[in-house]
Amino acid sequence: MPVHPNLTGVLDGMVVLDLTQVLAGPYCTMMLADHGADVIKIEPPEGDVSRGIGVYDPRDTARRHSGYFHSVNRNKRSIALDLKRPADVALFKRMVEQADVVVENYRVGVMERLGLSYETLAEINPRLVYAALRGFGDPRTGASPYADWPAFDIVAQAMGGFMSITGPSADTPLKSGPGIGDIIPGIMCAFGIVAAVRHAERHGRGQFLDVAMYDVILAVCERLVYQYSVGGIVPTPEGNEHPLVNPFSIFPVTDGWVAIGCPIEAQWQTLAKLIGREDLLADPGLQSNADRVKQRARVREAIVAWTAPRSKREVAEVLGGRVPIGPVNNVVDIFADPHVAARGMLAEVDIVELGRSFALAGVPVHFSATPGGVHAAGPGLDQHRAEILAQFEL
Repeated sequence: MPVHPNLTGVLDGMVVLDLTQVLAGPYCTMMLADHGADVIKIEPPEGDVSRGIGVYDPRDTARRHSGYFHSVNRNKRSIALDLKRPADVALFKRMVEQADVVVENYRVGVMERLGLSYETLAEINPRLVYAALRGFGDPRTGASPYADWPAFDIVAQAMGGFMSITGPSADTPLKSGPGIGDIIPGIMCAFGIVAAVRHAERHGRGQFLDVAMYDVILAVCERLVYQYSVGGIVPTPEGNEHPLVNPFSIFPVTDGWVAIGCPIEAQWQTLAKLIGREDLLADPGLQSNADRVKQRARVREAIVAWTAPRSKREVAEVLGGRVPIGPVNNVVDIFADPHVAARGMLAEVDIVELGRSFALAGVPVHFSATPGGVHAAGPGLDQHRAEILAQFEL
């Protein structure tokens, strides 16, 4: 039976065999599970690598409940299979007969060596959607010279261009705080899976799809492509400024920082009036967004003079709802923000073994009729073996 027999998310009825580990692949299948898909996490006997990464509750002396693992493996079920054993390979193939999707993030060639290539599995189930998520893609869709290279988040951020345009200066490229080199490819892969399953339902035939982490980060950095191809510009980091619009940055306040973005003329005019700087509107050197980009230091000086002696709250009282602004929140601020509570973006999961619950990031895609949700913590290793074998009549 499905993991949540009473849940009817938008993907209710989709059966996903999840061979992924760590972050990119599990984030992809987490999205599917959050919206009702029956995601069966097929783990090696030692379990997903992320079970051993942390963070752990101090009472979790056995280190069985990694926050990392629970965050991206909630709503799934687990069965442990050793795909180097012929018996477990045969069992997996029988599961494929009844599945809609297989997702894996092994390096190129691993599934072929296991006797579980897309071509092999497609013969077993022609309607199967097979998704591969790797650093540099799969030769089936484009043979990369880096196809055999392993990759993690930081590699994708570096090679895809993100780090070349992020940081305070060209001398100090930075990665992002969250693992976007993993997470955004996971999101793209989830989109690809849903699209391919729809196609299979309409046409009776599945297909192979793959997502390269490098490709995704390049696509996310689309601005640097047209800056170079259209204008011959080689973009470099510009701190918190924007190369094409102004004002669009963060500004100091007495208790931290606030973000202000007013590139549209009407927004700029409203901002100037609210901070008592109508004189800027008459300045011939600040009459367009392009002018303000060139004169960004002057614009920033005027805004900082107004924000610096005020708190986040005081700034919000004047500018909130009138121009695009927001405080720079840390996690304590986020937990206290009524927006987060109203939108259900902190989901509590029960950890029975520890006698406590903890919060995970909620589901950001909200459906009116078939809402998704976080309904269970991540599974114990091999926790659902008996019910999964019964489901597939094995």
